[in-house]
Amino acid sequence: MATLVPPSPATAVTPPAAAVEPQKVDYLNLPCPIPYEEIHREALMSLKPELFEGMRFDFTKGLNQKFSLSHSGFVVRVLYSISSFLPWSWGVISALVHILSNANPFTFLLFISVMMGPTEIPSQSSETIKIPTAHYEFGANYIDPKLMLFGRVLTDGRVNARLKCDLTDNLTLKGNAQLTNEPHMSHGMFNFDYKGSDYRTQFQLGNGALFGASYIQSVTPHLSLGGEVFWAGQHRKSGIGYAARYNTDKMVATGQVASTGMVALSYVQKVSEKVSLASDFMYNYMSRDVTASFGYDYILRQCRLRGKIDSNGVVAALLEERFNMGLNFLLSAEIDHQKKDYKFGFGLTVGE
Repeated sequence: MATLVPPSPATAVTPPAAAVEPQKVDYLNLPCPIPYEEIHREALMSLKPELFEGMRFDFTKGLNQKFSLSHSGFVVRVLYSISSFLPWSWGVISALVHILSNANPFTFLLFISVMMGPTEIPSQSSETIKIPTAHYEFGANYIDPKLMLFGRVLTDGRVNARLKCDLTDNLTLKGNAQLTNEPHMSHGMFNFDYKGSDYRTQFQLGNGALFGASYIQSVTPHLSLGGEVFWAGQHRKSGIGYAARYNTDKMVATGQVASTGMVALSYVQKVSEKVSLASDFMYNYMSRDVTASFGYDYILRQCRLRGKIDSNGVVAALLEERFNMGLNFLLSAEIDHQKKDYKFGFGLTVGE
């Protein structure tokens, strides 16, 4: 009886590997891109932190029906001193406080900010001249699923206001304005933002005969292209620009060019869920200015650290430490080695 010899591994026949089919792209169901004006938002989080100099204290308090009257008494005394700078602002703001404080609970927020630090003044020399100043800012926020109102009043006479209203599920109205005592310095702007299934378009209207329009379209699941055009009638200037954005789960790359001579490139690499690195390149063809910067964003359990360094020798960092629920500590630093300008600040934020 003949013995059966098993085949050797060299002669064994392996089944063919299954061919990997490329993933099909449904071009009729592409994601909606972010607004044209926010294509660099991931890079700006690391490269443009909210730095400040001196001492800063922010207080935010949610008002409900029970505390609306007592807080209105405090608001009256504060706004009365501020209204001496803007006599016409007192009636408008007091009416808004009365209406919004009787709205639904926890939709009206009281905001108070105090800042003490130097202010830079123009100088003919290369040295930076600073004078000590202090600012007090009172604000009110009204937050609703379809309507958001933000208002700020400063002791130097400025009044800032922002508005966001969802007219429909796809059409949003945004507005911002600043009123000052200085002539020709007040301005306002309205934006109409329409969100489609795979595109966004925006129309802008501002004072000084300012008109603008932008459009951005998703061409693949990760790539979106857009353009913008504007006309400033007061200054008799117009321009056109183009932008591209490519994003995945791990990175975001953007590029923007405009007829005004501006070229902006940015790249963000998400190392992990808590760490991201960012870089950008800015070039102005008209003035021949070139700036490159590198930044980081590190989120820990109790704090967030952001910083950057650029080609002009500027190093900056911002630390946000959470001591407790509703209590945050801020530490800001910026060093300009070329101008020998050093800015340091610390602050507290109370409330959510």
